[in-house]
Parts: sequence; structure tokens; C-alpha cells
Amino acid sequence: MNLITLGPEGTFSHELALKIAGKTKETILLVPTIHGIMSAVARGGGDGIVPMENSEAGSVGETLDGLTRFPLSITAEMYMPIHHNLASADPLSKIRVIYAHPQTNEQCSECIEKWGIPVIHTSSNAISAIEAKKTPHAGAILSETAASIYGMPVIVRNTQNNAENITRFVRISTEPVRDSNPEKCSILIDPRTDRAGLLHDLLHAFAERKINLTRIESRPSKRGIGNYVFFLDYAWSEETADALDELRKITTIKELGCYSRVEVAP
Repeated sequence: MNLITLGPEGTFSHELALKIAGKTKETILLVPTIHGIMSAVARGGGDGIVPMENSEAGSVGETLDGLTRFPLSITAEMYMPIHHNLASADPLSKIRVIYAHPQTNEQCSECIEKWGIPVIHTSSNAISAIEAKKTPHAGAILSETAASIYGMPVIVRNTQNNAENITRFVRISTEPVRDSNPEKCSILIDPRTDRAGLLHDLLHAFAERKINLTRIESRPSKRGIGNYVFFLDYAWSEETADALDELRKITTIKELGCYSRVEVAP
């Protein structure tokens, strides 16, 4: 099977996919955007690996939007420590511009602000390296693996704001995983209305059954200002089906899958 993830070579997604494929013997396909990954998975091209959220910068909007748009299921989650580095052929004092992915920029905002160097956003850490190599007096913030792949010397290590910086990735497929005892479930709620007590009613179905909500986030519905959908993650329990039945009476639900955590070697 193909394992589709964010390229070019040297992204954190690619690094994680290499670790997974080393065990599963899957063939890795690299795609330049998260939207492209999800589109390819939806067409039956294989399973995908995409970033879901980061402990410093929060959720990845493109992933959430893709889960809204495409008929896909989450089949597993993985957690990966993220360490960023500034790489350049020049010393820090001579760098005039830094290339960085928007999430990388957020995760390294304290160093970037201290340096006072302008940042140009890219679609991936690997593209940051490619652009920096062809630009005079430029640097890129990326992983040590990417720096090695693209032949860029690391001049400042561990530029992330938080030493415990972690990204949560999910595996996506056209079919849900068949797991009789999953650890977590994810759903998308689209109320299509706005009224007092709406959020209370949505959460009540879980609270009265003592189901632990591990994450809740609103996201624009794309139907105009003030219209939102809600992403919920919760710990799976025997009461899950009853909670969803109650919610379906008052709102529209898209089940994104019930799944377990996959441990990945450092």
C-alpha cells in the first residue's frame, strides 16, 4: 500500500512516514500540500499521514478543513517530538531573510523575534531549505534531517519556543479502522444554527455519560461570518454510541473515526 505524506523529502511528516513505513513496508509518496494528500487518499491512492495539531502552535487548519471536505476516516494517531534548527551557509549576523513554514514560524517565534530577521513563509520545511539555498544571505528553519538532506549547515540548534514541542499526526484512510477497543474518537459537528445554549446542549450528551472530551475546537464553516463547525475528540467508552444518538436529534454529525495511538520510535 502507498503511504502519502507531505513532501519534498525532509519534512517532519516525511520523517515520521519513514519510521512507519520501515515497519509496514509501505511505499511512501510525497505530495506538496495537505489538501493534495487528502485528495489523493480520497481517490483511493493509499493512506495518508498529516499533522493534526502542535503543542505550541495549535491545530493545523488545512487538516481540519480537509476532514470537513473529504470522506475520510482517522485510523490512528502518532506523537512526534519536534526540534527546529536554523540552517544557513552564512553566520547569523549576515542572514537577511529566513524561510519558514507558518507553523514553524509560530513554534520558533521567540528566537525569530529576538533575531529581528524578516520571515518568508513556505509550504513546508523542505521548501524552506530549497528557497534558502538559492537566496543570498538567507536561512531556513527546519529539522536536522532536512538540513542534512539539503546540505545546509545548522548554525543555531533547538530554536523552538518550548523544549517539549510535540506534533500530533493522524493516519487517514477511506475506511474506518475496525478496532473493538479504540482509545479515542473524533467527530465533526455542524449545528447549522445559532441559538442560546447550543454549545451546552452539544456537550451535555458527553457530560451526563462521563465521557472525557480531550479536545474541542471551532472552525469557520465557510458559509459566512459567525457560522462555525466544531471538532471534538473524546475518550472512547461503551456510552459513545448513545451520546452520538442523542446528538443526532439536534445537529448534524460526521464521524471521523475511532482509533488508537501508535508508538513511533524516536
